[in-house]
Amino acid sequence: MGGKVIISVVSLILVVGVVIGAVAVVRNGHNENSSSSSSGTSMKSVTTFCDPTPFKDVCAKSVASVANNASATPKDYLIAALQATVEEVKKGLEVAEKTKIDDKNDAYHHTAVEDCKELLGYAVDELQAALTSVGDSQLHTLNDRVDELLNWLSAVYTYQASCIDEFENPEYKSAFQNGLLNATQLTNNAVDIVAGLSDLLKSFNIPVQLPQARKLLEAGSEMGHDGFPTWFQAADRKLLAHRPNRLVPNAVVAKDGSGKFRTITDALRAYPPKFAGRYIIYVKAGVYEENVIVDKKQTNVYIYGDGAGRTIVTGHKNYGIMHVQTSNTATFAALGDGFIARGMTFRNTAGPEGHQAVALRLQSDMSAVFDCSIEGFQDTLYYQVHRQFYRNCVISGTIDFIFGKGSAVIQNSLIIVRRGLPSQFNTVTADGKELQNDRTGVVLQNCRIVAGRDLGPVRFQVPTFLGRPWKQFAKTVIMQSELGDLIRPEGYRKWDGASYENTCEYLEFANRGPAANLALRNKTFKKSRGMTARDAGMYTVNAFIQGAAWLRRTGVPFVGGL
Repeated sequence: MGGKVIISVVSLILVVGVVIGAVAVVRNGHNENSSSSSSGTSMKSVTTFCDPTPFKDVCAKSVASVANNASATPKDYLIAALQATVEEVKKGLEVAEKTKIDDKNDAYHHTAVEDCKELLGYAVDELQAALTSVGDSQLHTLNDRVDELLNWLSAVYTYQASCIDEFENPEYKSAFQNGLLNATQLTNNAVDIVAGLSDLLKSFNIPVQLPQARKLLEAGSEMGHDGFPTWFQAADRKLLAHRPNRLVPNAVVAKDGSGKFRTITDALRAYPPKFAGRYIIYVKAGVYEENVIVDKKQTNVYIYGDGAGRTIVTGHKNYGIMHVQTSNTATFAALGDGFIARGMTFRNTAGPEGHQAVALRLQSDMSAVFDCSIEGFQDTLYYQVHRQFYRNCVISGTIDFIFGKGSAVIQNSLIIVRRGLPSQFNTVTADGKELQNDRTGVVLQNCRIVAGRDLGPVRFQVPTFLGRPWKQFAKTVIMQSELGDLIRPEGYRKWDGASYENTCEYLEFANRGPAANLALRNKTFKKSRGMTARDAGMYTVNAFIQGAAWLRRTGVPFVGGL
C-alpha cells in the first residue's frame, strides 16, 4: 500500500467506574444524612436510566452533569446522553480531518477519509436534530418521538460503522475504530434507551400516553376529503393531486437539447440555495450516462421520466474491477430527505465481474420510488439509512442485490434474479441491522420473486436464496409474496466467516408459490419463523416506516396494512 498516513489520533480512554459528581461530606449529622439521601436518589436515577444499556459505565459518565440534580427528569438525562454523544462524534470527525492520505499514492483510502468526513458530519447533524426534538418535547409527550428518534439514531450508528468499514488497511481501520469507540458505544446506548423509553418513563412514575402518530393511524381523523392530511399546505395538495405528465417542472432534462439541461447533474446544480417546496425535474426519454448525486441539502427533489425503459440513467462504477467503495459505485444516489422518483430506470452495467456495483443508493429519509426499474448484478439496490418505500418497481440482480441498513418496504414489485458468474450463488437480500433494538430492516410485501431469462434454463443448478445476514441482527420480512421455484427450500444462506444465523431474523407470512413451504427452511437460523397476522402487522407500511404520516404527500399509492 503506497503512501504514508499522518494520523493524529489520541486514544479515547474509557472511564471504568461511575462518575456521578462530588458529594460534599458535611460534619453536621443532619446535613450529612440529607446529602446521603440526595446522593442515593441520584445514584438510583442514574442506575435506572442506564439499566437498558450495554455500556453502563459509559452511560453513567455521559449523564454525570445532571446526576446530582435530585429533580432531574428522564428528559434531562436523555439530553445529557445525546449531548455527550455529539461531542464524541465530533472527536471522531477531528480524527478524520487530521488524517492525511496522498491521493496519488493511495486513492482508495484517500477517498475513504473524505467519505468519513461526510458521514460523521451527517451523524452530528442528525444527533442535533434528535436533541432538538427531545428539547422541544413536553416530558409527558416524549414517548411520541420514539419512532423519529430511533430513525435518526440508527442512521447515526450506521454512519459511524460505514466510516470504519470503508478502510481495508488494518492500521487505518484500527485508528478510526479507536477514535470512534466512545461515539459508537454512546450511540448504541442511546438506541437502547430510546427503544425502551416507555418503560423508562414508567419507572420514573411519569404517565405514558399513546403516541400521536399511532392515534392518527387508528382514527384517520386528520385526512381531508382528497385523501391528503388536512395540515398539508394548499400548494402541496394541488401539486400531489396531479399526474406526473401534468406537473410543471422546475427543470427539464433532454439529451436532444429540447430541455433547459442536457444532464440530470446540471439540473441539480440549478437547485436554488435555501429552496423551499418541491423541486421537480422532468427527464425526457433517453439514455443518460452519468453518476448522479442528490446532495444532502437538496431536499424534496421529485424526479420523473417518461417511463422505466425509456428514461434510463446508467453507469458502470464498481468495486471488483475499479476498486471503488461500494457506496461510491452508485449510478444514482439520493441523500436529501423527501426524495421521490417515478418512471425511471436506474442501471449499473458493470456486470457480475464488477462484484459490488450499485444502481440506486438512498440515504434520503421519507423517500419513495414508484414505477421504476433498478437493474444490476451484485448490490443493485442500497437502502443505506432511513425510511424508504418502493412500489410497482422491477429490481434485478444476483448477490445481495437488495441490501442496506435502513428501514425499507418494497411493495407490489417484481424481483428478478439473474445469472452471475460460474460457481456464484444468488441471494436476494442482505440486511445490515447491527443493533438489536433499532427498528431497521427490509420488508418485501406482495412481491414476486422470479428467475430472469438468463437464469431460467439453469435455475436449478444455481443456488438461489431469499437472503443472507450481512450483520448480526439482520431483519428480513417476506410476506404475502410469491416465491418461485428457483428459491432453495432452505431459504437462507449463512454469511461466510460469521455466526449471524444465531441472532438474525427471517420472518415470513402468507407467502405462496413453490418455495413458500416453511417446514423445509434452514434450521440453523435460530430466530427465523412464520408469523401470525398480528405479528405481520408490525411490518406493514404504517407500522414499520410510519407511512400514513408522510407517504400520502408523495402521491405514490400504497397499502398501509396487510
